[in-house]
Amino acid sequence: MVSKNIKKSKAWVVTVDMGYGHQRAAYPLHHLAEGGIITANNYQGIPKKDKDIWEHSKDFYEFVSRFKKVPFLGDKLFNIYDKFQSIPNFYPRRDLSKPNLQIQQIYRLFEESNWGCDLIERLAQKPLPLVTTFFITAFMAEYFKYEGEIYCIATDTDVSRTWVPLQPAASKVMYFAPNRRVIDRLILYGVKPEKIFLTGFPLPLENIGANLKIIKADLGKRLINLDPEMFYISQYEKTIREHLGDNFIKKKIRPLTITFVVGGAGAQRELGGIIIDSLKKKIASGEIIVNLMAGTHLVVNQYFKDQIKRVGLGSHLGKTVNVLFDRNKYDSFKRFNQVLRKTDILWTKPSELSFYCALGIPIITAPPIGSQEDFNQRWLRTIGAGIKADDPRYVNEWLIDWLKSGWLAEAAMQGFLEAPKFGTYNIEKIIAHRYAEATEFKTVLQY
Repeated sequence: MVSKNIKKSKAWVVTVDMGYGHQRAAYPLHHLAEGGIITANNYQGIPKKDKDIWEHSKDFYEFVSRFKKVPFLGDKLFNIYDKFQSIPNFYPRRDLSKPNLQIQQIYRLFEESNWGCDLIERLAQKPLPLVTTFFITAFMAEYFKYEGEIYCIATDTDVSRTWVPLQPAASKVMYFAPNRRVIDRLILYGVKPEKIFLTGFPLPLENIGANLKIIKADLGKRLINLDPEMFYISQYEKTIREHLGDNFIKKKIRPLTITFVVGGAGAQRELGGIIIDSLKKKIASGEIIVNLMAGTHLVVNQYFKDQIKRVGLGSHLGKTVNVLFDRNKYDSFKRFNQVLRKTDILWTKPSELSFYCALGIPIITAPPIGSQEDFNQRWLRTIGAGIKADDPRYVNEWLIDWLKSGWLAEAAMQGFLEAPKFGTYNIEKIIAHRYAEATEFKTVLQY
């Protein structure tokens, strides 16, 4: 049970502007953020030398992500890049605490360039708990002797060695783990078990509600859209009502709604055009609504609008096919969270959005980009909350078959039942040391 009247403990909430994942993880914690969420690579007064180091890393990441679609060369370059951040096989269990080259380079920048010292000195003037969604800022805080507690939120279902400090056994950095595999992985990397908390991923409070009120209401309206012939519902109605109660409604109240999301680097935008081309008849008839999330990418925004016109759906723009664009990322997250409440299917690469299956939304996964997304996709399939997309050119055919089978309704319920939902609340309570109040929470020593 979640109380509405909990006294909030303030913290420094620090993230980075690199793609969407780290900022999306920070957004649900904005109510805890002293002075607002801080962006480590773009805060007011950041030294030019620090900004240049951050920009070099960000520009290279976005270039590699976009270049991946170039035939032959794109995959070659990305595979080389991905190898440096790859996650090793978990089995056989073994000591993986030896720092990799990337970690050594990060600490060399701390030593030689004082990278991050300015930020930590600013925060140290008021040593609140520091909660960060990026490992480098956690390392900066420890390296430059930040006196307050340091917490790092893992933003994927498995993590590479780069997420752990140079000397993990001696580190004061504590981790908020979104799932059990991250716990086990961090221990293999040398993190002490007492420094890890199983919290779940921080989800937006406006999509959860007190006692899951909002999730249950939205899922109760969603299931009939995902299972119009009631193949799944007829078999599991008792279980559905046990968990959703009167929120479960058999009457369809809106058209089937699909939301397609591009990544932070604008990757896979072409897939959005293919989807609406295949579904154009059902979009034109009002049978299906498609939302294309362009995020903060002006070029992607225009691309989607051009594709809508190309496939002959220009007159339906803003009605049964929508393009959603905002110049500010946090405005984009807020709008996206609103759209999710009336979304029946989320179509995305298996990024941090994989955790949003906990909202009772089935996820159709686009091809993963990077080692961590391979693991996210595997996790979704393991808990039964995500299904790998078939050939998008024929989504007009296979989607109908999936709806008839009830697969997507089952995936919606599996995500709701199996994925952690209280990450935001748990993080809030842990930084205030109110451990007994946390839900779906265990320390690793209890796990």
